[in-house]
Amino acid sequence: MEYAKDVLVSTDWVAQNLNTPGVRLVEVDEDILLYETGHLPGAVKVDWQGDFWHPHEREFVSAEELSAFLGRLGLKEGDQIVLYGDKSNWWAAYAYWFLSYNGVQNLRLMNGGRQKWVAEGRELTTDVPSFEPTQYPALRRDESLRAYRDEVKAHIETVRAGQGAMVDVRSPDEFSGKVTHMPNYPQEGVLRGGHIPGAANIPWARATNEDGTFKTADELSALYAGEGVTPDKDVIAYCRIAERSSHSWFVLRELLGYPKVRNYDGSWTEWGNAVGLPIEKTYSEA
Repeated sequence: MEYAKDVLVSTDWVAQNLNTPGVRLVEVDEDILLYETGHLPGAVKVDWQGDFWHPHEREFVSAEELSAFLGRLGLKEGDQIVLYGDKSNWWAAYAYWFLSYNGVQNLRLMNGGRQKWVAEGRELTTDVPSFEPTQYPALRRDESLRAYRDEVKAHIETVRAGQGAMVDVRSPDEFSGKVTHMPNYPQEGVLRGGHIPGAANIPWARATNEDGTFKTADELSALYAGEGVTPDKDVIAYCRIAERSSHSWFVLRELLGYPKVRNYDGSWTEWGNAVGLPIEKTYSEA
C-alpha cells in the first residue's frame, strides 16, 4: 500500500534540491528562536503564532493578510513549498494544515523534519536568505478542513451513531483527565481535564518512527482502523491547540487519503474551558 498523495520529501531529496529554482524551504518550529541557531540553507522562518494568529483575537489572520505575508517571503504561485520543523514536524504540519485551509497549493513535508536532518549531520547555516517580494495570488479558504466548537458538539451524536469518529491525539494522561497539559509542559489554564465524549485516544506519536519519519501506509491504516477510525467516517481530530492534531490530520487526509477529516483548532484549550460543553473523564484519584 502506497501513501495516498505525494506530499513527503526525504532529507536526501531536500539536500539534492537546495538550489533548485521553484523549491522553497520553510522552517516552522515550536521554539521560535531555534531558526537563528542554524537552519537549512535557503530556508525562511515562519513564526506559527506571530505570523498566523490575529494579534487581538483568538483567530487566524485573514486570507488576504496571509497572502501578503507569503508575498513578503518571496513565494510565488507554483513554488513547491517544503515545510519542516522541530518536535517531529508538529508545527510544520500545523503550517501545512493552515496553508491548505487557506488554499495554498503544492505543499510538502520533509519526512523526519529538523530532527532527522540534524541527526544525519547535514548542513545548517545562520545566514538568513533574502528574496525579492512578490504579489502572491489571492487565497480562498476551504472550511471543510476546519471544525468549530458547535460543529464538534453536534459531531458527538454522529460518532454515537457510528457515522463519524473523533480522534484525541493527546497523551493517555491528558485524555483520561489525570493532567491538563503535555508531559514536561506547564499547566496552560484549562479548567477541566478529560476528553470529548466518544473520542478515541490515538496519540500522534504512534504514527511515527523513532527518527521522526512516518510509518508505512499499511501500518498507519491498521493503527487507525483498529480504533474504529475508518475512511468511510467523518473524522475530527483535536489536541490542545491543534499542533499535534495537525500532524494526525496530515496522516489521515494526506497520507491515507481519508476524504473527510477536519482539524478542531480550538481543541482542548477551548473545550475544557467552555460553559455547557460535555466532557468524559476516566481518571479517578480514588
